[in-house]
Amino acid sequence: MNNPEIKITKTELLSDNWYVLNKVTFNYNQNEKQEVHVREVYDRGNGAAILLYNSTKKTVILTRQFRLPTYLNGNNNGMMIEVCAGLLDKDNPEACIIRETEEETGYRLKKVEKVFQTYMSPGAVTEILYLFTGEYDDSMKVHEGGGLDEEQEHIEVLELPFEQAFQMIGTGEICDAKTIILLQHAKLNGLV
Repeated sequence: MNNPEIKITKTELLSDNWYVLNKVTFNYNQNEKQEVHVREVYDRGNGAAILLYNSTKKTVILTRQFRLPTYLNGNNNGMMIEVCAGLLDKDNPEACIIRETEEETGYRLKKVEKVFQTYMSPGAVTEILYLFTGEYDDSMKVHEGGGLDEEQEHIEVLELPFEQAFQMIGTGEICDAKTIILLQHAKLNGLV
């Protein structure tokens, strides 16, 4: 932390039940005027996500699962269609996404390509999300996927034609930001 315009004066722990929620008070010096700001900051760690694509079949692998926050905010059934993703444990983003891909989709990848990293909700969440692409074929399928029972994951694996998935952005069937970003990246770069 090296911005001389910012001085954190107090951090209060509000919750550490699932992840960490802090209330942070800081001074913000702007044009020789000091303002006091108070913000809640949610720290859930960093994550990684991947778009699996098959350039021969012109398909992508996506997942569908229940997401409580969306259900609480207007998504009638709470189901979301997304790219495979997961939180970094103690590993690096590349190792994380290779592990998560196998757990969630059943595909064992040997290599992935980092596209970029992004803050998805920088006004309240500290998470950096590392975005990847990876080419798959049927020989890489080692099991059915679906996630880990001990993590209470109930993940449906979808193999869709790329153009259908891309159209689902416009229809609102895909409304997850990381998925939209990666599908648009694939379209712009002619991956599929």
